[in-house]
Amino acid sequence: MINKESKLYTILYIVVLVVVVGSALAFTAISLKDKQLANANADKMRQILASVRIEAPADSIVEYYDSYIRDPFVVDESGERIPGAVAFDIDVAAQSRMAADERQLPVYPCVLPDGSTKYILPLYGAGLWGPIWGYVSVDSDGSTIYGAYFAHQGETPGLGAEIAKPAFSDRFRGKTLFKNGTFLPVAVVKNGQRPNGNEDYVDGISGGTITSKGVGAMIDNCLSPYQNFLKTL
Repeated sequence: MINKESKLYTILYIVVLVVVVGSALAFTAISLKDKQLANANADKMRQILASVRIEAPADSIVEYYDSYIRDPFVVDESGERIPGAVAFDIDVAAQSRMAADERQLPVYPCVLPDGSTKYILPLYGAGLWGPIWGYVSVDSDGSTIYGAYFAHQGETPGLGAEIAKPAFSDRFRGKTLFKNGTFLPVAVVKNGQRPNGNEDYVDGISGGTITSKGVGAMIDNCLSPYQNFLKTL
């Protein structure tokens, strides 16, 4: 018997405790991995649908997604489809940091109940305190924004975090991405101001200037590479 008052007993006790607890945590993580992935995928589907103003019930998100989203695909900067690329698997965050001519650009066609087709494009950028992201849906004319959805990781409640609310995303409805054949991404400006150019614009969040600018920069960075694809529509 080992003396329970000895240092050896204490060390062995700690080692056994670490092994047992570590094994339990590893088993739990492995057991929940598939469920966590399924939940993450379902939330991504929910966000994609939100950009076309579709609110899917929590227990029917996958069914709604499969019903509305038709044959997603991936294009390059020239607007050509990339064979074998899977839109849902593309890491938009990583792609947003690459040169435009190196990116893989996911496109999610959505057929609404009225038969019209919208094209959903993902976004990723930086806010004040962390990542921001979202989706913009475009009409079949390749220019008019049908809807938008934005989210964030840690923006300030009541300020930058307001980008996640419909009161902000709804401002993008009906804005256009092309003027006289020239691609001009929608600008986000301070209330009462206007952009220097001829592009469409929306008012930013009061008190959330940096986050609002982040949304504008995100739209420019992430939608500009799609312009050749949008022209084909």
